[in-house]
Amino acid sequence: MRFKGTIMKTHSLKLLALQVGLIASANALTIVEDPNNPNGYLLSRQEINAARDAKASDPMYQIWAKALETRDNSIVEAITPNNASNPENVKRVERVFGQQEWDFLTGMAAPEYTYTRFLRAIGKFPAFCGEYTDGRDSDAICKKSIITAFAHFAQETGGHIAKDNISDNPQQLEEWQQALVHVREMGWSEGQPGYTTGCGQNDWQNRRWPCADGQGYFGRGAKQLSYHFNYGAFSEVMFNGDATVLLNNPGLVADSWLNLASAIWFFLTPQAPKPAMLHVIDRTWVPSQKELAAGIGYGFGTTINVINGGIECGEQNRTKGQPVNRIRYWEGLSNYYNIPIEADEENTCWQQTPFGSLNLNGSADVLYTNWEADWTYHSDRPGGQSFECKLVGYQTAYSALVPGDYEKCVTNFYQSHVNWPNVTVVEKLDPPKDKPPVDGIAAWDATKVYLKGDKVSFNNAIYTAKWWTQGDQPKADGGPWAIVK
Repeated sequence: MRFKGTIMKTHSLKLLALQVGLIASANALTIVEDPNNPNGYLLSRQEINAARDAKASDPMYQIWAKALETRDNSIVEAITPNNASNPENVKRVERVFGQQEWDFLTGMAAPEYTYTRFLRAIGKFPAFCGEYTDGRDSDAICKKSIITAFAHFAQETGGHIAKDNISDNPQQLEEWQQALVHVREMGWSEGQPGYTTGCGQNDWQNRRWPCADGQGYFGRGAKQLSYHFNYGAFSEVMFNGDATVLLNNPGLVADSWLNLASAIWFFLTPQAPKPAMLHVIDRTWVPSQKELAAGIGYGFGTTINVINGGIECGEQNRTKGQPVNRIRYWEGLSNYYNIPIEADEENTCWQQTPFGSLNLNGSADVLYTNWEADWTYHSDRPGGQSFECKLVGYQTAYSALVPGDYEKCVTNFYQSHVNWPNVTVVEKLDPPKDKPPVDGIAAWDATKVYLKGDKVSFNNAIYTAKWWTQGDQPKADGGPWAIVK
């Protein structure tokens, strides 16, 4: 998962308030010069939030955000098997996939992976094995989610030892019973700096997720979490927005229940334009027409595409080892656990275009999950800037699923937008100060109707109306007003 200002202007000592309509939105945006910053502007938090809500109004955004809600770690770390106080989704897991099933699939697992840690990883995320109230079978979805996860665990961290290799596999375990053998990427150990590509650069990734000296961000845990931007993003979810916990101590992803929580987090997180794997399994996600045309629909194969489609999906990868293994493990597990495969589900992804190669721009039925600066030109706003962000189909510094990220995008919090205006968001904007009329001509009134030839004063200048107008701010570079003096 991979996730680029100030604008110069002539400053007036007087406050300038601009009341304009948002393009493609019914919300208004008020832009006021910052009296304490000669190159800055003030925006209202209420209006910023209204703009955000208008852009992300599809109910799916709420579903995605709900899936990423977490419990406090103090609750999670109290979870133990058969504990009456365990959260409901944990109790469901204990019912459909108990300790005996865990032991059956982890005969070669490293000791760092335990059933208790598995339950805690799930307990952190209420949506995993959560309750469906719309008629869907919660237990069946839970079981299918776990078995899907184990099929991928068997590929990512499995032993891959043939059943008839008795010297290395004396229990003669199926390969799909050999999950979670590796806690750390093979060839790496704690204390080794590595996987530091991009660390120390002057970019938004390092401003949001700064690498710690001497740390290695190689693969750890059931999903083999790698690279500082993934450790930082996962840390924010696990530690109330604090990216530095795991950036400073990435070994926690190997040596604590985070080794499994990192995989559950990945399972629940959409990566625009990819859906969350959970929503492929429970069919909350509805593939778009372009995705269907690219062979992407329901089934285990799409979860491969979500995880590693660029390397494992497409006709050219039909016989490649990784996807072939995943499919073998899924088919062995789903058969053993009697997981029903629906008629419209495909186990393979060789017939699919990888998500990374699929151009979904302009698709009305595709939703994006990241905010980026909107560079649409607005002639009636300072510097022609929009002062807004838009949803895009690639990863940026700002997620539509993280509270507060839209405001951070508008204020360019991580300095990712070059030449973006200097913006401060405030709870309440003071009303603009009255400006004295020029030569006795009354000041422009945004609520008043003006006819051709009417004169107003605005910003120490006199304008005359060229035609009927109301609410159009006088300016010298066009529109219904012409400057007189």
